[in-house]
Order: sequence, then C-alpha cells, then structure tokens
Amino acid sequence: QVHLVESGGGLVQAGGSLRLSCAASGIIFRINNMNWYRQAPGKQRELVAAITSAGNTNYADSVKGRFTISRDNAKGMVFLQMNSLKAEDTAVYYCNADIASLSGISDDYWGQGTQVTVSS
Repeated sequence: QVHLVESGGGLVQAGGSLRLSCAASGIIFRINNMNWYRQAPGKQRELVAAITSAGNTNYADSVKGRFTISRDNAKGMVFLQMNSLKAEDTAVYYCNADIASLSGISDDYWGQGTQVTVSS
C-alpha cells in the first residue's frame, strides 16, 4: 500500500512562515504529479500548488509570490514553503500525488491533512 503523510502545520501569526512536508511510502514505481490542496471551513477543497516530476510548477492566484512548491524525487517528498501568511490561508492542507505501482497502473493518493492556522 501507498501512504502520504504530511507534517509541518501549526499556528502562526499573519506575516509569518511555515513549511509543509509530505512523504510518500510503500511500494512505488514512479511518482508523477504532486500537489497541495487546502480546505477551509465551509469551503470547497482547492488546489494550491502543483509540481510535475520534471519540476514544472503551477500556483493558485491567491498564493503566487508567497508560496513555493518543491520536491525531492529521491526521497519521494514534496514541500510547500508558505511565506507572508494571511488569515485567509487558514485551512487544512492536503498532500496529493499520482503514483504508479510496480504494475505501472497509476492511482490518486491523499494524505490525512495538516491544519494551518494563521492568526491576524
């Protein structure tokens, strides 16, 4: 089985920074796209940032210039550096990845989520 485990969430004041990490474990042949989503109370889950296996990135307009997604392919990890945090960034952040097993079949995996709370 494949698991994604996030870490790094917490409480921070507005203007501060946090770094989220997500590690994939299990029997993995290849990790394709890796993404960070977030879901605030009463809102739909939204894509925050995405990174391909080649390192190409994409960001939601609301976080451009403040958040940076990166990955370590050798370790099967993805990171989200969040700077200049705002109260509206408060949400549960989820790691998501498209992972191929040894059979070559890809599937979509999610982490359990990590809470980020930004106090104003």
